Amino acid sequence: MNHSICNTIYNKVSSGTFLYWYAVVALLLPNIALCFTERLSFWAGAANVLLPLALYMWFFSVARCPGKMVWWAFLFVFFAAFQLVLLYLFGTGVIAVDMFLNLVTTNPGEVMELLDNLVPAVVGVFVIYLPLLILAVIHIRKKRQLSVSFQHHVRKWLMEVGAIGLFCLLACYVVVDDYRMRNQLYPVNVCYNLYLAFERNAASENYREVSRNFRFDARSGHDVEAPEVYVMVVGETARAHNFSLYGYPRNTNPLLSKTQGIMAFPDATTQSNTTHKSVPMLLSAASAEDFERLFHEKGILVAFKEAGFHTVFISNQLPNHSFIDFLGEQADEHYFLKKEDALQGNHYDEDLLQKLDEILPKADASSSAHYRYRKLFVVLHTYGSHFNYQERYPRSFAYFKPDSRSEAKSENRRDLLNAYDNTIRYTDYILHGIIERLQKWEGIQTKTDGVYGQPISAMLYTSDHGENIFDDERCLFLHAAPKASDYELHVPFIIWTSEGFSKQYPDILKALGENRSKQVQSSLSAFHTMLGIGGIQTHYRQDEYSVASDKYHPVKLLYLDDHDEAIPQEDAKFLR
Repeated sequence: MNHSICNTIYNKVSSGTFLYWYAVVALLLPNIALCFTERLSFWAGAANVLLPLALYMWFFSVARCPGKMVWWAFLFVFFAAFQLVLLYLFGTGVIAVDMFLNLVTTNPGEVMELLDNLVPAVVGVFVIYLPLLILAVIHIRKKRQLSVSFQHHVRKWLMEVGAIGLFCLLACYVVVDDYRMRNQLYPVNVCYNLYLAFERNAASENYREVSRNFRFDARSGHDVEAPEVYVMVVGETARAHNFSLYGYPRNTNPLLSKTQGIMAFPDATTQSNTTHKSVPMLLSAASAEDFERLFHEKGILVAFKEAGFHTVFISNQLPNHSFIDFLGEQADEHYFLKKEDALQGNHYDEDLLQKLDEILPKADASSSAHYRYRKLFVVLHTYGSHFNYQERYPRSFAYFKPDSRSEAKSENRRDLLNAYDNTIRYTDYILHGIIERLQKWEGIQTKTDGVYGQPISAMLYTSDHGENIFDDERCLFLHAAPKASDYELHVPFIIWTSEGFSKQYPDILKALGENRSKQVQSSLSAFHTMLGIGGIQTHYRQDEYSVASDKYHPVKLLYLDDHDEAIPQEDAKFLR
C-alpha cells in the first residue's frame, strides 16, 4: 500500500501539470506578499495578483514542455527569489534601482557576510525555487509534456482571469491617486528599475570622458606659503544615535569627548541611505536636488588640487568601479588598501592611520627639508560600522560583550548592538588617532620652521548613512531599504580644528559655533564646508551651504529616492 501511495505521489509530482502550477504559484508569491507589505488598495492588490497570474498562465502554456519554459523564465525566477529575500530583510519595497546597482558595486566578501547571516531567508527561497529548477531539468530530459486539452483549458481560464485583472487595473487609474504600473505592478516595476539601473550604469561608464575638461577654477584664499593639512574622513554606516557625543548613554566616544577643538553637530542627516549615492555627494557638489551634476563634474580632490594642494585618497574598501572610485582616482595619489594587499585578509581602519603616517609631511629638527608637501589634502574612506560588525574591530576593542551572535534575527539584538557599539568606539579611536597625528605635525612645524607662517590643520568627519539594528517594533535591519528610518538618516557630523587654525581663522570658528545647533544635511554641506575650511575659492563653493560660514542657513530636508528624484525626507521614511 505504501509503495502504491509513493507511486501515486511520484506520478503527480512528475507530471507536466504539477510543474506548470508549481511554476505559476512560485512566480506569483512576490505579488501576493507585496499586496500586504505595500498596503495596496483592493483594486491595486487585485490587479497586482490577477494580471501577473494571467501572464504566467499564458507563458507556461506556450510550449508543451513546461520545463523549458521554466528555464526561459529564469530571470523572473531570480527576481522572485531576490524579492522575497528583500522582503524578509526590509519588510517592504520592490527590488529597487539601488539594489540592482548594489549587485555590481558591492564586493563579494560583503555579500557573503550578509548571506551567511540571512539563513532563514536564503534557505526559504532555496526550498521554493531550487526544486522548481531541478524538476524543470528532469521534465526536459524525460520529455514530460502538457496535454493539448490542458493547454486549451488553461488558455480559456487565463482569458477570464486577465479580463478581470484589466478591469481592476482600469479601476486603479480611476480610483487610486497617483497609480503607475511602473511603480506598483510587479514585475513591471522591477523590469523598469532594471532598465533604470542599466541606464545609470551606462552614464557612469562615460563619466571620465564627459568630465575630462571640467575645472573648478579654484585657488587658495590662504597664505600661499603657509603649511596646511586637511583631512576629510568619510565614515561607513555610523549612526549618530550611538555616539555618546550626542547623548547616547554608553561611552562610545571616550577619546573624542576629551579632545579640545571638537565641534559635534547634533542635527545632521544624510540625503541617501545607500553608499554609492551618499559618498559621491559628500565628495562632490552634487546633492539630492541636483544629483545629475555628478555625471559631468569632478570632485573635491580636484578643487584642492587646482588650488595648489597635494591630494591623497585612501580607502579601506575594495574598488567597485563606481563614482567613489572615479572621484578618489582624481587625487594625486590614491590607495585602495584591500586591493593592494588582498592576501592579508581583513584590513581594520587602523591601517588607514599607518598609511597616513607615510603621507603626512615629515619634519624634524635635523631635517633640511621640513616637509614633502607644504599643502596637503587627504580623504580617508573607512570601513567603519559596516555589517558584519564584529569583523570591523580587533578583539582588543570588544568593549561591550557579548558580541558574537551576528545572524540577522531580532532575538540577537543584544549581541548585534554590542558589536555595533564596539565599531563606534573603534571609530572614536581612529578619529582621535588622526587628530593626534595632525597635532604632532603642527607642533613639529611650529618648532622647526618660522619662515612660512603658522601651520594649521583641521579634520571633518561624517558618515555616508546610518543603520537599523532591530530598534523598535518595525524590526528593521541594516540600511538601503526603499524607505528610510531615522536611524539610517541621522548621521554624525564632526569638525576638529587645530589651535593654530582657530587662532588664525577665528571667524570660521565663530561660524562653526553659531551653526552647531542648526539642521545640517551632510550630503549637501560637507563639500562646501570642507572648501570653506580649506580656504578654497571657486564659484562652485556656496557658503550658504557651509557650516563654516556666517552665511549658512538650513534648507528644506530632502532625500534622493530610488529614481534619483529629490523628495521631502518625511515622504521617504518608514511609517510606524
